[in-house]
Amino acid sequence: MSRIGKKPIVVPKGVEVSINGPLVSVKGPKGALKREFPTSVKITREGDVLKCSIPENSEKEIRGYFGLVRSLVANMVTGVSTGFTRELEIVGIGYKAKQEGTKVVMNIGYSHPVVFEPPKEITLKVEGVNKILVSGIDKEMVGQIAANIRGVKPPEHYKGTGIRYSGEKVRIKEGKKLAA
Repeated sequence: MSRIGKKPIVVPKGVEVSINGPLVSVKGPKGALKREFPTSVKITREGDVLKCSIPENSEKEIRGYFGLVRSLVANMVTGVSTGFTRELEIVGIGYKAKQEGTKVVMNIGYSHPVVFEPPKEITLKVEGVNKILVSGIDKEMVGQIAANIRGVKPPEHYKGTGIRYSGEKVRIKEGKKLAA
């Protein structure tokens, strides 16, 4: 049995959770999320706590969903109460970003500026000229948008320039050496 699946999910004040068969809806101060889960994993509410359970001698596939479902429900509860944020750094001489409305315009070494427009559920914010904050209530979407922005110019392994996650360590390779 999954250790993660057995953990209870504490529902904070101001968050409403409704379980309607396989559909779980969560509403909170930041917004609302809905998701459908496999019926083999039962989600029950006991006061301010949500618990996931599976039948005793379950198949391997069902046991595999146990921890996943619990993590996804916990992420939904956290998202509507506090939200998620991912921070990106732009590293390089002359590399910068600026905000134009909801869009972010990046000058990152190409012959043209790169314009990135997020979906309506995600908020992009530029701090200074080299930090981009991606925030929203859906953890999966925040991570995907951050990966899409990073994919525009991933960190290069010889100089270290490009877009990276905040705190990401980029291994710098040694260049070619001339024979003496």
